[in-house]
Amino acid sequence: MDNEIHSLLANIWFLIIGLMLFLYVILDGFDLGVGILFLFTKDEKQRAIMMTSLESIWDANETWLVLLGGSLFGAFPLVFAIMLQALYIPVMVMLFALIFRGVAFEFRHYAKNKAPWNLAFGCSSLLASLAQGIAFGGLISGLGITESNYQGNVWEWFTPFSALVALGVATGYTLLGAAYLIIKTEGAIQRKSIVQAYIAAILEIIFMITIVIWASRFNPYFAARWADKETGNYLNLFLVLAFFAFIMLMWALWRGFELRTFFWSVIIFLASFTAVTIGYYPYMVPASITLLHAASSSKTLIFMLAGIGLLIPVMLVYSGYQYLVFRGKVHLDEHTN
Repeated sequence: MDNEIHSLLANIWFLIIGLMLFLYVILDGFDLGVGILFLFTKDEKQRAIMMTSLESIWDANETWLVLLGGSLFGAFPLVFAIMLQALYIPVMVMLFALIFRGVAFEFRHYAKNKAPWNLAFGCSSLLASLAQGIAFGGLISGLGITESNYQGNVWEWFTPFSALVALGVATGYTLLGAAYLIIKTEGAIQRKSIVQAYIAAILEIIFMITIVIWASRFNPYFAARWADKETGNYLNLFLVLAFFAFIMLMWALWRGFELRTFFWSVIIFLASFTAVTIGYYPYMVPASITLLHAASSSKTLIFMLAGIGLLIPVMLVYSGYQYLVFRGKVHLDEHTN
């Protein structure tokens, strides 16, 4: 009975952490995507409106990353420890890039010469995106772990597969950023964002296909899961959903729909994220550490549910209210800083 309760609690926290990760990827993803698009924008007024569209939400979006790290440390401390050890370099690069991005965001507003801070904001956004992607790619491709101890070297995470995943994540964030700007802008910048969304969506689907083929052929565990009839059916279902979302995204862009463009971009991420989760469940570190092996005691998991578990609905309500308050277009002639 105790084992069943512990298994239930571990799975509940697995779902909660998955939800946190997904919310962070979507919310801070479009935030970082706008920063990446900053590198492809030369008009200072267009840059100003891109910044203005993020002013009221960017720091709240990153709150999910803080909550994710704390929850992972409490619920699955073994995974937290191994990830920091094995992925130390990409994690530190991501954190420094996010910090420098925040500095660039604030300093640009007051600087007379905005060019250095424009470059800093764009480059740090791209670097943070690539670091997240390469860390995720390194994790799902497998790490050198023996008996719950990391045995690999400091560069174990750097592989052609993880580099490919990093490009896919950065491209996906760019798609989300362009879709967000379509909602928040109008005129020339919106038309430009539609073109950028087209390009990012096509590149993203190419990266997704390549990653799936690579993982199914060269990752033994993922290939075995795909070969399993029941699991393979679920994987195929979510891949079909991703392709359907891509077609609907193209249609939404062609018809000039704003909210639908962002919605279908999110569905592509949701389908891909769910497929990866199913493909590696019940492992948190593929083929090495299961969620039951990594989970804290039942008392700890219950205690955390009483705290962080109740905090999540509050954050969801706050985030929803925040986006409701700051909805609507941002106009170029109103913000030129």
